[in-house]
Amino acid sequence: MRKANKGGLGTFVVEAYLRRKIRHAFRGVWLSGTLPKADRGLLVYANHTSWWDGFVVHALGRAAGWDAYALMEEKNLERYRFLGRIGAFGVRPGEARSSLASLRYAASLLRRPRAAVFVFPEGEIRPFGERPLRLLRGVEVLARMAQAPCCALGIRYAFFEHERPDVLLELGPVHPPGPLSTFAGQLEAQVASLSRRTRLDGLQQLLAGAPGVAERWDAVRGLPGGGTA
Repeated sequence: MRKANKGGLGTFVVEAYLRRKIRHAFRGVWLSGTLPKADRGLLVYANHTSWWDGFVVHALGRAAGWDAYALMEEKNLERYRFLGRIGAFGVRPGEARSSLASLRYAASLLRRPRAAVFVFPEGEIRPFGERPLRLLRGVEVLARMAQAPCCALGIRYAFFEHERPDVLLELGPVHPPGPLSTFAGQLEAQVASLSRRTRLDGLQQLLAGAPGVAERWDAVRGLPGGGTA
């Protein structure tokens, strides 16, 4: 398996690149829920609806002050090796030996102070809001192996009267390891909550995007709020 390779100038460069990419692609990244501490390590499991998900969870990890890692398919990590610089590590689905090695590595990461390991237990990109969620058992096995606290993360990309979409994140309550049905129920609850949102009211902005055409035009005209994201 391919392990994460965080640290040094390479990590700094990749993080700066990803932050710039997110700022130019989205109006902002917004959070509903409280950022838990990762003193004992934290297993964060999320729905998987977009190619952007890995970049977004990295932005969340930085905002939370976590030492963040993310599990991804090894063939994709081989293609984008620079992602190892921000904590990506690989697994080869369908290969028992590779899967076990990846789970053991993830469990070792979860024993580190401030570590957060992100996984996408659907195993593939699926349409947002699709129910029921079909989760692979790896998330349950990893949680039991590491005896780590767990937290569901809902991710949604939505347009709210702006030229760029917003990224909406919702964190559920921290819970102990349990059966797969617990993980599915917790994640479905966060996805359902996000699907009902029509405004950004009450959300915490984790990352602001670059101003759009409307903001720039308002700034030229001297209107309040001009130039904000």
